[in-house]
Order: sequence, then C-alpha cells, then structure tokens
Amino acid sequence: SETSLIVEVYTREKGLKKYIISGVRSKKAKVSANLLQVMSMLDFVAYDKEGKELNRTKEIKVAHIYQHLPFDIRRSSVGLFITEVAQKVLKQSEQHYELYDFLEGIYLHLDQSEHSVNNVHLYFLLCFTQYLGFQPDGQYSKETPFFDLQEGTFVRDNTAKYALNQRLSQLFDQLLDSQLHDLHELAINRDERNQLLEQLLRYYQLHLDSFPNISAHSILKEVLG
Repeated sequence: SETSLIVEVYTREKGLKKYIISGVRSKKAKVSANLLQVMSMLDFVAYDKEGKELNRTKEIKVAHIYQHLPFDIRRSSVGLFITEVAQKVLKQSEQHYELYDFLEGIYLHLDQSEHSVNNVHLYFLLCFTQYLGFQPDGQYSKETPFFDLQEGTFVRDNTAKYALNQRLSQLFDQLLDSQLHDLHELAINRDERNQLLEQLLRYYQLHLDSFPNISAHSILKEVLG
C-alpha cells in the first residue's frame, strides 16, 4: 500500500521469510524505511504463524550499523551481487544456523575489512556450494591440473567440454584453500577474475536446475580492477 512494505528477510531462526511492515512511509512511522534497505542487518520480533506465507512484525531495530559497505562502490557492488545470488537460490523456509552465520560473516567482512574485497564474490560462490550440495571435489596437482565444471572435480586432462584451463584451475584451487581474511593476498588480475566469475556462474548453471541469469555480475566487471 502507500504506507506499508512487504520485505523478504533471511532469518537465523526460520530461514527465508516474508513480512508485511505497516506504516513505514507514514509521518508517524515507528519503523523507518531506511532500516529496510538491501543487506540491512536487523533484530526483530515477529508474529510468525505456521503455514502462513506473509506475517507481521512486532518490533524491529538495527543489529549492525554499516560503516563502509553502503558508501563504497566496490564493497556495495560485491554485496549486491552476493545478495542477488542468495535471493535467487534460497527458496525454502528452514532453519540453517551455519548458512546464516556464513552470509552474515560475508557482509560484516565487506563492511569491516581494511583490505581489498575484489575476490570476496568468488570466495562466496565457491563456499556457497557446500550448502547447496555441489561442493568441488579433489585438488589441483600435477596429476589433476584441470577442473571439470560438469563433474565437479579436478581431472587429469582438459578434453571435457566444461574443463577449465590450467591457470584458472590453479586459481580455483587457491580460492578453495583460502580464508575470508586472507583473500586479498591472492594474485588474481582483472581478466582472470572476470573469467573465474563467468566459469563459477556456469558451474551453478550446470548443477542447479533453472539457475537464473544474474544481472549484478556485469556491474562487478566494470567496478572491480
């Protein structure tokens, strides 16, 4: 309506949920619409009735005030890309503490890290696969220097249709072995980063039925050096 909003929220206790929040655009609003921006972290109490798709909230407050994420084009572009992928993939309303903590940790890192965040979206795509059921198998070595996107494992040769070249396979493996806090140490140039992004999205397309086109990645190509 003119004063209310329907918001989609990923919650720690209930998974993906939708809520209607009344009066946020009215002059006497108890909840500001500014709290309900994309990537906002909130603490809230809701009237959550089992089996009901759209519920109402009772109380909402800020859980974390971003210091850098909304104001830095690189950080916000990475964050919006991650949000778009998560929103289009996560459909079920079920509790998953580890996944919630993983997503929260990504956003907090984007906001708080003093280092480059240029590789965070690649790390996210790889780590997210373990929650979706198609985590890459094996590792880069002299015996298996190519990653086969379709088979989801490192292989001996690159004759398969969806096998990465040796350099991209090596970077793929380095990302798998990295931690969030040391991603900035990976030596990945702009062209390699863009190629990895395209191949990771293809990996999702090969392993998820009806994986949609992601629009935010075109922005990343322009923003990230």
